[in-house]
Amino acid sequence: MPSDSDHRIVASPLARRIARDGGVDLKAVRGSGPHGRVVRADVDSVLSRSVDVSPAPAAAAPFGPAFEEIPNSSMRKVIARRLTEAKATIPHFYLSIDCELESLLKVRAELNGRSDAYKLSVNDFVVRAVALALRKVPAANASWGEEAIRRYVDVDISVAVATPSGLITPIVRHADRKGLAGISGEMKALAVKARDGKLRPEDFQGGGFTISNLGMYGVRDFAAIINPPQGCILAVGAGEQRPVVKAGALAIATVMTCTLSVDHRVVDGAVGAEFLAAFKALIEDPLAMLL
Repeated sequence: MPSDSDHRIVASPLARRIARDGGVDLKAVRGSGPHGRVVRADVDSVLSRSVDVSPAPAAAAPFGPAFEEIPNSSMRKVIARRLTEAKATIPHFYLSIDCELESLLKVRAELNGRSDAYKLSVNDFVVRAVALALRKVPAANASWGEEAIRRYVDVDISVAVATPSGLITPIVRHADRKGLAGISGEMKALAVKARDGKLRPEDFQGGGFTISNLGMYGVRDFAAIINPPQGCILAVGAGEQRPVVKAGALAIATVMTCTLSVDHRVVDGAVGAEFLAAFKALIEDPLAMLL
């Protein structure tokens, strides 16, 4: 800080005040005024040289993980709107059933071994079983309307397919009239078109019932959101070996859990249970699907 000896230095009063306020030692200032008088400009020059011009430390980044933004496609926006509407406005309830697959897996292996023209998947049997169960329990093949429930004459089944743009549900139309090989070939063609973005509106608009199968990902069971305006969607889990009781003895069986999400405005609990019973009977007796 300036000392009393600074008063013996020739400097203007303004220069002295600025030096005092800025902590400048006037003895270190070379005056440019008459007879070496220190003036304001001299003190300002010293101050400008002493200012710390190092960059200010960067502000701390806000707490949270790094991320990138992926713009929502038109398809993703439609999916989001429909699912939000479905979950918010449809009174869902859920029914689950376990199906043993030993007979189905045996029949599938036998049929696939007969020809290279087709390779049946478990999901092909599921689609066929759902179609025949809906024919037996037509009340589950319906949708809600404010003035009337719409019960569908045809059995058109939507099957969820994952694509890079989001989930889409191409339709196997008149599925109850098609055999396993026909369903298999149609599903493979629709899945390819879906992933390539080549589905036509008539390929995915409509349908009276939806199947969503995550079994191939190892998911044991889940509950799907209803695909409006339909009244039901069947969520299919993975077939896995589990302990079961048969004739009072413990055994091992390949079991698949399926969960039916139901719009209670359209389908009552008894109807949903009746549908699942018919579905289970077909899955566990696959030869009945061939008749």
